[in-house]
Amino acid sequence: MPLHPEIAKFLATLPPPLEGPLDPVAMRADEEAHVLPVEQRLPLHAVEELTAHTATGDIPVRVYTPTDAESHGLLVYFHGGAFFLGSLETHDHVARSLAKETGLKVVSVGYRLAPEAVFPAGLDDCYAVTRWAAEQGGKLKWDGTTLAVAGDSSGGTFAAAVVARAHDDGFDRITHQILYYPSLDLDFDEDRYASLRENAVGYGLETAGLKPFNAFYLDSGADPADPLVSPVKRTDLSGLPPALIVTAAHDPMRDEGEVYGHRLREAGVATTVSRYEGAGHGFVQHFSWLPEYQRVFTETRDFLGRR
Repeated sequence: MPLHPEIAKFLATLPPPLEGPLDPVAMRADEEAHVLPVEQRLPLHAVEELTAHTATGDIPVRVYTPTDAESHGLLVYFHGGAFFLGSLETHDHVARSLAKETGLKVVSVGYRLAPEAVFPAGLDDCYAVTRWAAEQGGKLKWDGTTLAVAGDSSGGTFAAAVVARAHDDGFDRITHQILYYPSLDLDFDEDRYASLRENAVGYGLETAGLKPFNAFYLDSGADPADPLVSPVKRTDLSGLPPALIVTAAHDPMRDEGEVYGHRLREAGVATTVSRYEGAGHGFVQHFSWLPEYQRVFTETRDFLGRR
């Protein structure tokens, strides 16, 4: 199936990539400039700005409560952005949609970004907030059942690394992991996965852009051989929580997500791999308003309903 016509039409309006080094400050400002005003966002019962006080430090979180029920399950969400972009604001609409569709209280994490924060600062923040959410169950009115982690793109990297780290630490409260087009192998050798060649050019995120976009993270001390950086390199995947892995047909990183899903299944982990046809990388953030892709949230809801 070719690229969805609405996505193709949007990509045709984009200017060619700027030459020279990437400017994180300017790129972040551009992202923030496209965020909808609050009054135009999906309404929920409550949206609160909190601070998670953890051993790692004080971490800003945004908590989305879908209804006025006395308690809810929890979903801890890590936004994408190649480890140096994205924020609570740029992914606010994703967190709202997750809360509304799943009925879970969503805790979105404002983790530290590269290059200002060196590895493993961002991962430490994501893990610390996940532990904090479980420990603060009373304050968050957690019902003690579902504690899911979810992330898109580099946030998916963090989600996979968080569940692995939790398993190794004996923290067994995480019930589900949800990875939207995750970046699971930061070795960008084009011979590693066919999708790096098939989707190299013309679909938004291009294979040639993977190295420069991830350079801030890698240059901060993240080693692609480390399974906490490239979760696909973890040798033993047994004992991890059930996984939903969403991939995009026209994403250079499609195959690494699907390979990871296959390996999880081989390790005995209940895993659903769902490829979205016509989509490119980032479609949950940028194109989930299209009916074909809005179902990613209902699929997430259905996955969370299975134990």
